[in-house]
Parts: sequence; C-alpha cells; structure tokens
Amino acid sequence: MLRVSAKLAGDTVDLTALTGACEDKDAGVKHGALLLAFAEAVMSRDSATLTMARDALEQASSAGIVIEAAGVAANFQRMVRIADATGIPVDDMTSELGTTIREELGLYAFESAANSVRKD
Repeated sequence: MLRVSAKLAGDTVDLTALTGACEDKDAGVKHGALLLAFAEAVMSRDSATLTMARDALEQASSAGIVIEAAGVAANFQRMVRIADATGIPVDDMTSELGTTIREELGLYAFESAANSVRKD
C-alpha cells in the first residue's frame, strides 16, 4: 500500500528499508526511520522499547503522528486477525507485483532458509 500511495503522490519510497538494506534510513518517508522503529516496537510487544520509540517519534514530529501511526499498526493487526480467523486465502503470491516486491526485498532468501530448516 505504501508503494502505491507514494507512486500516486509522485514520491519515491525505498522499500528495502524494511530489510535494513536501505542507505537512506528514512527511505523517502518523512520520519521514516522513526516510524519503522515504532512499528518494530509495536510488533516486539516490549513496553520499554515501545515507550522509547513512541517518545522519539513524538519529539521529532507530533502527538498526532504517533496517534496516526498507532492507528495504522492497530488496523493491520485487526486485518490480519480477521483474515486468519475467517480463513481468507493469502493473495496470489505469483502476481507480478508480489514477485517484483519479493525480488526487490530479497525475500526469496527467507523462503530458501525456511525450506532448509524444514528438511533438517
């Protein structure tokens, strides 16, 4: 979604920031590094890490940005849980967009690693 909305806005976003491979830590998104740290802190479920990430984001931007970021994180959690609970199938992993994104981010390496673990 970020990639499409950035493209529509005429912005360039480097999705490799999600894997740590991006030179520009903000990846073309205002406060991108802080937003990514906040998202990772939300997923870590570590309250001290979340407090530090939230405070850093608020100091650099505003309380409103923190509220919006928390809302986005909560919405993604909600969507995933609903999809899992109702058995909604995963998107077609062979679509052109999906394939391109996985190649750009090097996600096929994770698939190879997972397959080797399954064989052991």
